[in-house]
Formats: sequence, structure tokens, C-alpha cells
Amino acid sequence: MVLILSTIAVIVDLSQKLGRIDDSGSTAIEALIQFYPFWVIWIINTFLPIAVFITVIYFTSRLTMQTEIVGILSGGISFYRFTLPYIWVALFLAISAMFVHNIMLPWANIKKNQYQYVYMLNNTDKEEYYKKQRIGSQISPNEFIFIDSYDRIDKLGNAFTYQRFDSVVLKQQILASTFEWNSKDSLYLLRNAYLRTILPDNTEKLDYQANYSMKLPATPDEILPEEYVAETMNTFELSSFIQKQKSKGSANVNTYQNELNMRLSNPFSTIILTLLALSLSSKKRRGGIGANLAIGVSLAFVYIFFTQTTSTFSEKGYVTPLLAAWIPNIVFGTLTLILYLRRANS
Repeated sequence: MVLILSTIAVIVDLSQKLGRIDDSGSTAIEALIQFYPFWVIWIINTFLPIAVFITVIYFTSRLTMQTEIVGILSGGISFYRFTLPYIWVALFLAISAMFVHNIMLPWANIKKNQYQYVYMLNNTDKEEYYKKQRIGSQISPNEFIFIDSYDRIDKLGNAFTYQRFDSVVLKQQILASTFEWNSKDSLYLLRNAYLRTILPDNTEKLDYQANYSMKLPATPDEILPEEYVAETMNTFELSSFIQKQKSKGSANVNTYQNELNMRLSNPFSTIILTLLALSLSSKKRRGGIGANLAIGVSLAFVYIFFTQTTSTFSEKGYVTPLLAAWIPNIVFGTLTLILYLRRANS
């Protein structure tokens, strides 16, 4: 099931992007070597629980329709003992998925992105990604930085704004028409800078400097709105990164915590979905394998939709990232337990 899904996904994706790859100076062979092996790791890891779920339904339904399970249970083997091979294989797959999620996949994403951002983006996306990055970030509990356009290749930016607050009261604001990032000295080199300072007596002081250097607690690369920054870090790096973002008061912490908690919760879904598929397909029903597969596919889509919904709620702040990551497993785990006990005791 996994190989079939992965092969179809690669063929469809390559056929859609082949023209763009050729226009960028690469070839389909290079894409198949430098991009798709790493992209397939993500595909396999994403669809593994669903593929296992459908496979177990199909396999167990065949046993059921050929009365193999009836023969096994009639021979004195309990349903709990019959379940053990399913559990052992599910545990093996879950442990493998845990390793891939937390260690291997972030490494694969780095390799994948190195090719994708050079050869697979259209001209508009390349311009946006490399030369028109807009920054708006909280870099400490009381400091904010805004940049209208940043070129990550030349390390140049336009319309720089820095604000420092004392609680909710603005204490300092710096405006500059352009700036250059000096990575050697870790300095922002501002051009045409206006420095506005609020004095203790609530009066304001305004200075102008043609060239002004300032050091901030974050580099441009660290505060770029990189959509996939979390997916390129292994779990240890991501945990450390989250702690730094919390200390800065970043508003994107929930997004990173979602990624971290999903890495820990997703592998358990393989075990839950395996037992759920066994409970659904180990008893004869009208419609046979087709009915079981229809039920399985429907539940798989419900699971995926449920997972995406809770993740979105977490990013909006409606639920905590920890709860959002584990709610699908808790709900489907409870359903699995009820159905499994009913089947085992029937």
C-alpha cells in the first residue's frame, strides 16, 4: 500500500513540475535523485498509519471471508492471543515511525528543500522567497522589528522599523530607509536612520544619522517568516528553538509546538488504527471486503480531517498544542478500545 501510494504520488508530482524543472536548468533524472527520494520519506511517513489501516482491513477481511478466524477461535485460541502478531508488527512500525519523525525526516527535509527552492519554485515564488521577504517579529518580550522587504542573498533590506516598549508604553523607535546585515560582526547597518526616544518626562528626542549600527538579539535569518523552519530541525534542535522563541515572546510558538507534539503522537496512531481495523474487519458483515474497505477509508478521512482541525485550532490559540496533538488519538483510541472489547467478548 505504501509503495503504491508513494509511486503514484511521485509520478503525478513529477508530471506537474517537469516543465518548471526543465526551465530552471535541471532534469527529471536530477529531480529523481536529489529531490524525490527525500520527498518520498515524507510521503511514506505521512501515509503510513492510513496505509497500515487499510492494509489490515483488507488482510483481516480476507481471513474473515474465508472463515480462517472462525477456525482459529474454534481451535481454542483466544481473540487476545490472535491479536498479538498485529500488536508486535504495529509496535515495530510505530518505533520506526518515531525514529523517522524525530531524526530522519528533518534531515530529509533539508535535502529536499535545497533542491526545491532552486529548481521547483516558479519565478514569482523565487522572487518572494529570496528577495521580497517581509518580516514582522517580536524578538524579545519588549522588542519588535518590522522589515518591508529583505533580500536573503545580498543581505539587504528596505523600510526598517525597530520598536522597544516598557509594558505597553513605547520608549524607543528607530526608522531607516535601508539596511545591510553584517554577519561577521552581527550588526544591522542602517542607512538614513531616525532615532526617536521617549524621555522620562514624556518629551521626545529625535536624532538623524546617515549611518547607524545596532546589535539585536536576533539575526534576519532567525526572524524570517520561514514557513517550514520547524520541519528541518530534529526534535532536540526543535525543543531548544521553542525555548528560545518562548523567551522572546514569539507569537509563532504554537506552530512550532504543534510540530513537536505531532512528532510524538503520530507514531501511536499506527497502533490505534491497527487495532481499530482488526476490530472492524474480523467479523463477517454484509458486503464483505468492499464494505469493510469503505468503512475503513471513511474513518481514515475522518481521522485526517480531525487531526488537521485540531492543529488549526491550536495555531489559533483555541486549544493547547499538546491537547491538539493527542485529541485524535484519545478519541480514536477510546473508540478502538470499545470496539475491540466488544469483538473480543462476542
